Amino acid sequence: MSAEGSAQDGNGRISRVIRVGTRKSQLARIQTDSVADMLKKLYPELQLEIVAMSTTGDKILDTALSKIGEKSLFTKELENALEKNEVDLVVHSLKDLPTTLPPGFTIGAVLKRENPQDAVVLHPKNAGKTLDSLPEKSVIGTSSLRRAAQLKKRFPHLQFKDIRGNLNTRLKKLDEKDDFSAIILAAAGLQRMGWEKRLGQLLSPEDCMYAVGQGALAVEVRAKDRDILDMVSVLHHPDTVLRCMAERAFLRHLEGGCSVPVAVHTEVKDSQLYMTGGVYSLDGSESLKETMQTSIASDNQVEDRADDSAQRVGITALNVAGVAQDAAERLGTDLAKLLLSKGAKEILTVARQLNDAR
Repeated sequence: MSAEGSAQDGNGRISRVIRVGTRKSQLARIQTDSVADMLKKLYPELQLEIVAMSTTGDKILDTALSKIGEKSLFTKELENALEKNEVDLVVHSLKDLPTTLPPGFTIGAVLKRENPQDAVVLHPKNAGKTLDSLPEKSVIGTSSLRRAAQLKKRFPHLQFKDIRGNLNTRLKKLDEKDDFSAIILAAAGLQRMGWEKRLGQLLSPEDCMYAVGQGALAVEVRAKDRDILDMVSVLHHPDTVLRCMAERAFLRHLEGGCSVPVAVHTEVKDSQLYMTGGVYSLDGSESLKETMQTSIASDNQVEDRADDSAQRVGITALNVAGVAQDAAERLGTDLAKLLLSKGAKEILTVARQLNDAR
């Protein structure tokens, strides 16, 4: 770990310096600082240095994400720094990470998920309204094909238009102009920014299922750095890990990404993992949705730890039972196979072609 240095504290003791990569946006910094704070509490001797950088996704603000055709919009520059040993770990929103990571990298921690649902943020003049009660042809801003596809079908009286930029930029566009009656954002981002008061309506799974990994933070590391992997693995939240593994396996088997509308809803209850997955045409007129479940119960005392460092859909989950991980991954794959058998491939192929032609 050549990025790892040493520093002396006030008592002359040597402590390790770990460099943490992050995007420059305010939300990314808040998320990264929260992870750094957890690590400092767990490892008081650690010296953490935050290294912030801009990514392709931060720089291209006039094009819909689904049109750029780049699978690692918000991660490539950070992964380059990780590869060059300029940083030791990187904090991401899990939903930004492709289901297959570049060789040599792994997700060493998936933290406890915030509310993964989508939220409606209303223009101040529409305070108190909901999507149902907004006037005919009100314009709703969202950069997500997944959100637009589901909401077009559910709220046919509304119009949907792309809006780009970080959270601050999108809120400014909403508040300072009359272009949008409301915008759709991830509830988790609003909560982390301390902007809960702007949350006008929380969208139920019946209205809008969420993106794969939404609401969860991920720590990406070099797979060969076992000491860093061991260090961050204590941040894993087992239920979140298993839910997100199922979701990522679902997306990977469908070969979906931000250029096609794919949505999920997962829940852990009584050692059962429940998963609903859906695929949609761009206008929401065609859709397929199914639910499956699996047992994630395991006897940790009998757990064979020989393969505990195995990577599943880009995640290395030390301290989470391998049998439970296998069950979660299989659930996502089986649900994808079920939807494909019912015609999901055709819906997604047309959606991808129409999006490319827009």
